[in-house]
Amino acid sequence: MKLGARTRISLRTIVLAYLFVLLLLPLGIILWRTFGDGIGAFYDSISTPAAISAFNLSVLIIAITVPVNVVFGILTALALVRGRFPGRNLLQGLVDLPFAVSPVVVGVSLILLWGVNGWFGGLEHHGLKIIFNLPGMVIATIFVTLPFVVREVEPVLHEIGDDQEQAAATLGASRWQTFWRITLPAIRWGLTYGIVLTVARALGEFGAVIMVSTGLPGKSQTLTLLVQGRYVNDNNTFGAYCAATLLMGIALVVLLLMTLLERKRGAAK
Repeated sequence: MKLGARTRISLRTIVLAYLFVLLLLPLGIILWRTFGDGIGAFYDSISTPAAISAFNLSVLIIAITVPVNVVFGILTALALVRGRFPGRNLLQGLVDLPFAVSPVVVGVSLILLWGVNGWFGGLEHHGLKIIFNLPGMVIATIFVTLPFVVREVEPVLHEIGDDQEQAAATLGASRWQTFWRITLPAIRWGLTYGIVLTVARALGEFGAVIMVSTGLPGKSQTLTLLVQGRYVNDNNTFGAYCAATLLMGIALVVLLLMTLLERKRGAAK
């Protein structure tokens, strides 16, 4: 359908206005409030012990979450693409469950499972505290980021097929040699893109993590919880804006990395 010049201009204006009101204007206000007192004040706010601890905790959670999701994401994708077994369709649905379930519900379910009175609450009596501790935050983050590696690797496996893998097996290669020398190089771009998405999602997770965290500064407060804590609990609006800007800057780096990877991924094809 061919649109007239006036219609095209009207549609572009509506889209740009929509993006400006929902994206650019809020971000611009945050940046204005953050750097209104200069870069020095911003640096002082994000270099406090609580802010440094929140950053380190966020990085630690990501460092644990990403390898776990990479291993199980690849295994799940291989099972879904290469395997034929009862319950395969059910597994397909379960992989997308984190997209459908509210993160707050995830947090509540983890408390029911791992809390003191939960199914596995007895572990706390043996010195293994899950809820309101780092393990609970990691489990919550793993759950909400579970689909990304699977859904990025799965279509790549469909595309490359299994001819080369079968040829390698015919030539006497073991399963590990076949995976390491043939499968992994073929899925590297999809896997890398899935890792970047996992990092971005883990970095910005709030709903599930706040349910299983004490939110105490310097102990179990991630960057997202730092923003909420400063704004709601401490009435430190400026500090909240600075923490939000730090998060936004990291997210921008991740976004640029995703763009570069997408270009390389397209060039590789």
